[in-house]
Amino acid sequence: HITVIFFTKTNKMENKSYVMWNNKGGVGKSTITFHIASVYAEKNPNRDVVVIDMCPQANSSSMLMGGGSQSETKLQELISKDEPQSIVGYITEATLNGDADLSKYVTKLNCVNSYLSQNLYLISGDGNLELIAPLLSERAEATPLSANDKPWVKIHTIIKRLTRKRLNSGRPCTYFIDTNPSFAIYTQLAIVGGDKLLVPINADDSSIFAITGLFNLIWGTAEIHPVYGKYTFAAKAKDHDLDLPKISFLLGNRFTQKKGAAHAFKALSNEALNKMYSEFTINPDKFEETVNDIESIIDFEKAYSIELRDFNSAGVVAANQGLPLSKMDQHSYMVYGEKIQVSKEQRELCKTAIENLVENL
Repeated sequence: HITVIFFTKTNKMENKSYVMWNNKGGVGKSTITFHIASVYAEKNPNRDVVVIDMCPQANSSSMLMGGGSQSETKLQELISKDEPQSIVGYITEATLNGDADLSKYVTKLNCVNSYLSQNLYLISGDGNLELIAPLLSERAEATPLSANDKPWVKIHTIIKRLTRKRLNSGRPCTYFIDTNPSFAIYTQLAIVGGDKLLVPINADDSSIFAITGLFNLIWGTAEIHPVYGKYTFAAKAKDHDLDLPKISFLLGNRFTQKKGAAHAFKALSNEALNKMYSEFTINPDKFEETVNDIESIIDFEKAYSIELRDFNSAGVVAANQGLPLSKMDQHSYMVYGEKIQVSKEQRELCKTAIENLVENL
């Protein structure tokens, strides 16, 4: 007998998609999305990088478009068009026609914010996501017209189909999807749209406890409720054999705040890491595959946990002026009439942490 073994490796020309989600607010989803996307675009000039803002607050859109009043003006211009140049416009066309022309809805960010790379694009957030949510739910729950008609799948895979597309350059795309903490239908679309899931978490109890909710909402509870269980997203995703993202990294955000990195990271290790590792031992298929075998919680921590810095004043400046860390070269910046000091040491530590994360992606 002859055994033939085929060795495969990831095709560098493939599209990639990452969704940033935790079902708790205030963990830094939008801020981290801004910094990851801007650094990733700088480090990967051979790819187009697209941020899809699936949050009605559009915070990552605001940062990417330069922050402050200028971003608000630009955002209103995009969402006020008869055919909004936003995620709402894209979803609406895709819902009505089965697909949408991606080029109509992307904004080339360098034309709006000169600090950002030429290969960085945005499909902006839009407050009207809240208004179209009931309509999307209604369409998703429509009675199928035939055995092949799957309205629930058609609606829930709108963003997934988007992330398979390329821009006019024809180069491979990397998509970063920002989200809202709620588990509204537009958040469900966002989660399904990512091949990999990034989970930001603060060093506090409420963030840690939210991990259980994250698993329950996406993949379902261990014990199915006898009445409501069949109506959940997790149950329907399973019934329709829908591909869900793999957990790529647990991102420890703001660990240096108040307690200090060592103390806070220990809290994460004792609580969140144990929860994640417990889930991994039961269902490793929910996690992205790693090169090395995972045989202990220490191995798990090395493979799936990345510590970020608290951005502090650098984060304030970045949010207000759409300024990535690589372009932040002054000691102070004016923010709403106040001078904000930015420590070079702090800025470099934050920059190194983000670059480390991007390298691991």
